[in-house]
Amino acid sequence: MGQSAARNQLLAALPEKDLTLLSPAMELVSFEPEQTIIEPFAAITHVHFLQSGLLSVIARSGDREQAEIAMIGREGMAGFSLALGCSSAPFHIFVQRAGNALRMSAEAFRQACHDSPALHRAVLLYSHVFMTQVAETSRANARHTVETRLARWLLMAHDRSDGDDLPLTHEFLSLMLGVRRPGITVSLHVLEGERMIRARRGNIRILDRAKLEQAARGSYGLPEAEYRRLMKPSPAEATAAPPANRSGPYYSEARPAL
Repeated sequence: MGQSAARNQLLAALPEKDLTLLSPAMELVSFEPEQTIIEPFAAITHVHFLQSGLLSVIARSGDREQAEIAMIGREGMAGFSLALGCSSAPFHIFVQRAGNALRMSAEAFRQACHDSPALHRAVLLYSHVFMTQVAETSRANARHTVETRLARWLLMAHDRSDGDDLPLTHEFLSLMLGVRRPGITVSLHVLEGERMIRARRGNIRILDRAKLEQAARGSYGLPEAEYRRLMKPSPAEATAAPPANRSGPYYSEARPAL
């Protein structure tokens, strides 16, 4: 598995010799919407380095109360708690959008972190970025309106997508943001009225990313900037051009597309 084959940005930033070391222990797997990747407080049996698709990290309180606290795309991985010395995590991680990942057993991952200081360092840095994302989600939930939080969420999902169409329903967004569905409907109408998005049944298309960033009112960008600051790209990626019409922090000259 060379750097050109690793669409996962965390892996692609590793030296070639480290990728060669990891390759025998990895297998490519596909996952479908709503599939559980990690159960709360259950032993983590595998780590997943996403190549495509999107995972949601959910905090639960009882059977009914739940909200998304973070999302994972091909910039990162699921199961990094193992690198922190934890065998489980208190959150539910499930598939929001179908895709595939490079999977490694927990035992092989622990050994790989021991054998590859570059991998261990990259995973620890990603853990920092992930915690920054969780903190910013908490701040947004406490200080911003539903409309602003929705703009932030759409930008983050857009960062982790190949195109401008996001397969989403009002019900799903209400679950992810932890708000009532009518609030989502009203906020979507506002964003659509300003021509930032186009909402259709089961789909939202991003039309004007720059205006959407303005609508996020400073709630978006810090975790993305930290990723850009800390996660150094490989030489091949550093010279790769970002996709057309994409200008978010993950799409600067320093970072390739997620």
